[in-house]
Formats: sequence, C-alpha cells, structure tokens
Amino acid sequence: MSILIKNIKQLIQVHENSILIVKGEDMKTLPVIENAYLYIQDDTIVEYGTMDFCEGMDAETVIDATGKIVLPSWCDSHTHIVYAGNRVSEFVDRINGLSYAEIANRGGGILNSAKQLQNTSEDDLYNQSIKRLDEMIAMGTGAVEIKTGYGLTIDAELKMLKVIKRIKQDSLAKIAPTLLAAHAIPSEYRKDKSAYIDKIINELIPKASALRVAKYIDVFCEKGYFSVEDTEKILKAGKKYNLIPKIHVNQFNILGGVKLGVDHNALSVDHLEELNEDDIEALRDSDTMPVALPGCSYFLEIPYTPARQIIDAGLPLAIATDYNPGSTPSGNMNFIVSSACIKLKMTPEEAINAATINGAYAMGFSNMYGSITRGKKANIIITKPMDSYAEIPYAFGHNPINTVIINGQVWT
Repeated sequence: MSILIKNIKQLIQVHENSILIVKGEDMKTLPVIENAYLYIQDDTIVEYGTMDFCEGMDAETVIDATGKIVLPSWCDSHTHIVYAGNRVSEFVDRINGLSYAEIANRGGGILNSAKQLQNTSEDDLYNQSIKRLDEMIAMGTGAVEIKTGYGLTIDAELKMLKVIKRIKQDSLAKIAPTLLAAHAIPSEYRKDKSAYIDKIINELIPKASALRVAKYIDVFCEKGYFSVEDTEKILKAGKKYNLIPKIHVNQFNILGGVKLGVDHNALSVDHLEELNEDDIEALRDSDTMPVALPGCSYFLEIPYTPARQIIDAGLPLAIATDYNPGSTPSGNMNFIVSSACIKLKMTPEEAINAATINGAYAMGFSNMYGSITRGKKANIIITKPMDSYAEIPYAFGHNPINTVIINGQVWT
C-alpha cells in the first residue's frame, strides 16, 4: 500500500535525521516545508520534499492536500481510558461545591471507578475502552499510553491488563501499557496501607509480569495516597521485573517525588501542577521527561503546570490528556494543544513539539514516532484548510482534523 500526499501547504515537524527529544529553547523551533509532498509505503514514511521534486511520483492512493497542514499524529503519553461507566454524579457534586478530596473521602473518586470496573465483564470493559480509543484516533492521536489503576484488586488489575493487551492487538494505534495498581488505597486497606503495598509487590507485579503486557510501572505519589517511601518500594519491585518507572507526582503537593523519579531513571514525571526550584534542579541533566496535563487543571480548576519555568530552564516538556472519568473525561489532544498555548503560555511551536516528539519520548517511542522523518512510522494528521499551523491551537473549539493516517492506513 502506497500513499502520496501532495500540494501540502505546510509539512511540519520535519527532521532529516531521527530526533528523540526537544528541549528548552529548541522547543520554539518547528521545522516546516512549504508546498510539500509526503510519500508513504506500507506503514513507513519513505520520502518528502517540495512539490518541485514530486514530478512523476505515483501511488495507489493520492491525496490532494491543497491549503492543508500535514504533521505527525499526536502522541498522548498519559491516559486512563480503560474504565467502566462514568462519574457524572461527581461532576455535579463538584459544581455544588465539593472538592476532589471531599468526594474521594465519601467513597467517590478512584474508589468509585474501581467498584464499577470490578463489576464489569472483560468484554464489556474492552468494548467501552476501544470505543474511546477510536474517538481519540479520529481526533488525530496515533500513539497512546494506557494505565491500569481502576481495579485495585489482583483480579481486576489483571483484567485491565488483559483488556489493554486486546486493544494493543486490535488497534492500529501504538499502545504503551502501564501498571498503576498504586493509584489509590482500597477501602479494606485504609487502616493498613502497607498490607496493600505488600500485595502489589509480592502478588500483583509478578502476576502482571507473567502476562507480558505492562512495559511501565506507575505510582500516585501524593498526600493521602502513596508517600515517597511507598513509591520507592513499588518502583524497586517493578524494576526487578523490568518495568520502567513513570510517576504521578506534584499534582496537589510537593513531596520530593520528582527527585525520586530522576534517581530511579523514571521515563516521565507527570502532572507537576506544583513545582519548585529543587524539582527543576533534579530534572536538569536527567533523561526524565516532565509531562503537563492541562485538561486536568481545566476540569478540576487547580493550578496549571508552570510550563514556562520548565522550558525556560532548558528542560523538555510533553503534554498529554490524562483522559480518565474523574478529572479529565476527554481524549481530545487538539484541545490540549490549545490549552498549552492559552493556559501554559506555550507558543504553538512548543505545544506541537510537546504533543508529538516529546510525547513519543515519554512513551519510549520517539525513535519511530513523533516526527516526519524517513523510516519512521506513518502516523499522520491532515488538517482542514488553514493559513498556518498556529490555527490548530487558536481555534480551540473547532475540530481541525480532515484526515488521519495510522500505521500507513487512512482512518475511516
């Protein structure tokens, strides 16, 4: 199967050599070819350039992109899309004045989702989750991290991993599976958190490893959930089974989790709504990607990740949806790119870099995804007609997507 996209107004995020990450000042640069073409063979980007060099090219499928922008598909490095039902009632509770913590203390929040998931069959859970993923793909997302964490029992967490495995097998999108059993403390362990941690370490992680699904291990390092000491225990246990650390950290409080993540070579530290200079210093000269989740801040009305402080310190930054039923019930990366510009004060170039190449890095995929580079996978967005790529974040209430190509196939 070959696809030729021609007459492209702007082909963006083009790199002659494979690029893995963009940091600091370099995030303000977004390489562009005007009046371009892009040639795809099977699932791979083979060639590109200006239309001056497109003469005589032929393909099984030819797409005329006159007036349109072409860029790599979004790489969403933080989602919880395998869940059952919804938490609409809690949405209304928050409108009526209850805080996220108050709802959780009443048995809502993550524990509510866990109860629903435990009572949902694997097939039903799969059908609900694959539908969410398909909607995300239609909005331009081609690579997705999916976490567990709404099981909170051995059987339910393993059920989630089995669903993620089925999604990975059935979807054209690239999937990064993460074990997040340490997402909350089950009600029955409220007075004995250490017993639940022991269960994760001694039972769940070995059984999860045997399924050969999860690539990463994550912990919600936060007051009322898991301390820095708890987090370290779980990360160390996961590393024995070759699970790479990723951490939810600094969402509400600064506990020292960022430095812990760096010390354990975490691939990413995510949320960072709260941040101090010690965290910035810990991230310097590390391989750990900071990840901002502006959709969560929007929905919960909490502070936004200080993106300018991070980028101006010379660090990289990725952005992701945090798609989940409680704090971000949306997988729309176009809105996240807009939010990064409007609320995080990132330039369009920085936001697109954060949502493509740096998002791919935060999943360990940037060698094959996140840029227009020969030999990388053909996960591509073709926009509707627009004057420049800056219109993607500017027109935040509109769908900018005309066509999505995933793994070399036109998405329908």
